[in-house]
Amino acid sequence: MLSSLASIATLMLSTLLMMAGFGLMGYMLPIRSLNEGWSTFIISVIATGYTFGFTVSCVVTPIFVRRVGHVRVFGALITLLTVSILLCSLVVEWWAWMIFRGLAGFAIAGAYLLIESWLNERVTNENRGALFSVYMVTCLVGSIGGQYIVPLGNVNGPELFIICALIFSLALFPVALSTAQSPTPIAEARFDLKRLYRRSPIAFFGSLLSGALSGTWGSLGGVYSQTIEMTTTQGATLLAAFLAGGALSQVPIGRLSDRIDRRLVMIGCGLFGVAACLAMAAFDAQNATAIYVAGFFVGTVLYPVYSLNVAHANDLAEPDEYVTLSSAIMILYGLGTVTGPVMAGSLMQWFGPNALIFFLATAFALYSGYAAWRISRRPDTAADKTDFQAVAIPMQGTDGASPLNDPDR
Repeated sequence: MLSSLASIATLMLSTLLMMAGFGLMGYMLPIRSLNEGWSTFIISVIATGYTFGFTVSCVVTPIFVRRVGHVRVFGALITLLTVSILLCSLVVEWWAWMIFRGLAGFAIAGAYLLIESWLNERVTNENRGALFSVYMVTCLVGSIGGQYIVPLGNVNGPELFIICALIFSLALFPVALSTAQSPTPIAEARFDLKRLYRRSPIAFFGSLLSGALSGTWGSLGGVYSQTIEMTTTQGATLLAAFLAGGALSQVPIGRLSDRIDRRLVMIGCGLFGVAACLAMAAFDAQNATAIYVAGFFVGTVLYPVYSLNVAHANDLAEPDEYVTLSSAIMILYGLGTVTGPVMAGSLMQWFGPNALIFFLATAFALYSGYAAWRISRRPDTAADKTDFQAVAIPMQGTDGASPLNDPDR
């Protein structure tokens, strides 16, 4: 076990630093946007740049890797991340930030793909759970740690932007100087939306809704915390509570779904999400602890739904369809992350910050309701289920059943 951990030590150090910069960037930019006087709708439009770049990278990055290799592409992507945050400090215009955020989304998605590809080469059936747990904890600690850097500085000045760029730059060194052998090239994404719908309609629509859920909160959660007049430290704690909830719940929810009809678990997650959102909306910044607790419970179901969609689709797929269906889910998830923030941002502009929470509650209700309807249309037909695999929390669009993995697992 120790030798397995040693084999991924440099990779995890790069991941920790990258996620610290990611957490800092993801919380700092919405606060700065509010301070610039930009509306929640404009901020949501900026967020679509990030999610669009993220989705495109999931398709394009494997092509670059096949041409020049993992290390060179990783270096280029980390450089692009560094450039994107520095450009945000130089050109403070919303239309420019949408472009810069697109660059960041492209870079971070590509880096995720590379890291997971590298990690999958190091795991076996015996150590898979342990090593992916280390990976998930590393992502969680890095992201939360980066968020807590924000209260230590001034988002209206250049200092935090420079610190973020420095952290991203440092993330390049462990992988660049590692003597470990590079993994085999990433498989190019092939997707077939019609086939996904035929195999699993709930995975088709559930992927759109799960993208809307996590993309909307990831893009506008910081805006929500500031518009209800939380301090930057309180806002960082709220974002951390969501991530912690998702980290702790993924495996228990997944194991339960391995034992019963996964759609029953989807219904339960949706109903629980509605209840947690309504509880969260009942409090304000004067009841910060209550909001943290409610946010934790929202997070416990907000992040695992993507993995449930992948698992259900793979339950009904032929072995040679895993990559194609997972790629289709990834594309639909990306579409949800693009459209969700714009819709929620518009509602927040008209009805105030709690509109974000009610938007999440509505998405949870649709997810639960559609799963219930599908049960009435088709009984559970998965005779031999695939094993549920948890997703590293900060990720949007990749998971253990993504195109990085061996399709014949």
